[in-house]
Amino acid sequence: MSKGPNTRLNDLFGLAGWSKGELARMVNRQAAAMGHPQLATDTSRVRRWIDTGESPREPVPTVLAALFTERLGRVVTIEDLGFVRQRRTTKRQPDGAQENPDGMPWAPERTAAVLTEFTGMDLMLNRRGLMGAGAVLTAGSALTNAMHDWLHTDPAHAKQAAGFGEAFQADPASYDRYEAAPIGSEEIEALERSVDVFRAWDASRGGGLQRKAVVGQLNEVGGMLAYHHPDHLQRRLWGVAANLAVLAGWMSHDVGLEPTAQKYFVIAAHAAREGGDRPRAGEALSRAARQMVHLGKPNEALDLMKLAKSGSGEQTLPRTRAMLHTVEAWAQAAMGKGQAMRRTLGEAEELFVSDKGDVPPPSWMQHFDEADLHGMQALAYRTLADHDASAAPAAARHAKEALRLRGEGYQRSQIFDYISLASACFIADDPEQADRYARLALVSMNETSSHRTWDRLREMYRLTGQYAGYARIEDLREEIERALPDSPRPRSPRGTEV
Repeated sequence: MSKGPNTRLNDLFGLAGWSKGELARMVNRQAAAMGHPQLATDTSRVRRWIDTGESPREPVPTVLAALFTERLGRVVTIEDLGFVRQRRTTKRQPDGAQENPDGMPWAPERTAAVLTEFTGMDLMLNRRGLMGAGAVLTAGSALTNAMHDWLHTDPAHAKQAAGFGEAFQADPASYDRYEAAPIGSEEIEALERSVDVFRAWDASRGGGLQRKAVVGQLNEVGGMLAYHHPDHLQRRLWGVAANLAVLAGWMSHDVGLEPTAQKYFVIAAHAAREGGDRPRAGEALSRAARQMVHLGKPNEALDLMKLAKSGSGEQTLPRTRAMLHTVEAWAQAAMGKGQAMRRTLGEAEELFVSDKGDVPPPSWMQHFDEADLHGMQALAYRTLADHDASAAPAAARHAKEALRLRGEGYQRSQIFDYISLASACFIADDPEQADRYARLALVSMNETSSHRTWDRLREMYRLTGQYAGYARIEDLREEIERALPDSPRPRSPRGTEV
């Protein structure tokens, strides 16, 4: 019985611009290169995949994912092609029933498989100099609806899926495949230390320079997760995967690979929950929310924050809850909801000071200190100032306090503080102070590889337009134009040059 056309595959096929015969020949060549010389695909089979929804057996879905990834310059997964990922054991579906290819939540073995496949494809794009920016973001409400019930329950540990010393199902063909094998506590400790190194580098220099290394490390961890270790080790390994996935997502967001970043945040939430760390899953979703605010979708961010806060569980420390509140406040500010933003920031302050420090924060929260609290408050007030200029002085006050408290190794955050401060001064009609702080931001710009700093700089540039007659501001505008990498002249929200 026909399932109907595979619209996902048909859409990607149209974008790729191949004929059905070309695709069949490339599948055969690629499969042979990946160790499957016996595969013989023809034009009629490709037609059935597209027109009748026929699902090919492995290794064809993995081969197709690799071909479309290379052709389109972005990660294309098996689910993106409209195929259901094959598992070792499956329940027979009623006639006519079709499993949702993007169905969440994922089982543990599926999370490991998606993680390994996605990172492998991402690394392939890195090696071949391609960019992964051609996909679209999933709506925050869609992610929330898909993950709500699952995130509010505890995971059923993988004893049901595999016994100790057994391997989960691995894709029969993939790039950078890691052979499943047992590891011990010393290896996991080394992986945990590597996360700290990557995290410090990201905070200092931005995501562009180390993203490939983080993705490669995550790819290997995905392979390790294909082997079922004792529960205490498996949970720690899931924790490493969650931390690396958040870093990979944050670094991808930092360099403008937005759909890739969102996928890593979703993978991180799944990995954290499998490791029994619901607060970590909530923090991963808060990253996706911050991404949405940055991209001008604050209502989507609020959907994600509702899930992040409720799904984090009662064991979430006050400081973590404070951080979640600051993200929610930023989204409210972007929507011009000043009263709600101030209330949420007040709750964040109360939560932050209520944390007595008697319970050590998890490693992924150690970077959220008092400086970061003020930095997020500055960002929220500065964002609100676009709707209500009276918020600018509060933005400047918090930015100054953040700069006073910043320690060494947080150059990117320091740049954001200077940009928030300069922007607040422009809005408050103090161009002399604004010029001073803007130049301090520019001094450090070349030391980081962060597209987000350039995006914020473009927003500050927009504010300089009303002072174009001032000689110093004209000089500043020219310096900003030189600092922005290969970008068109910034435009105002109305589309006119400023």
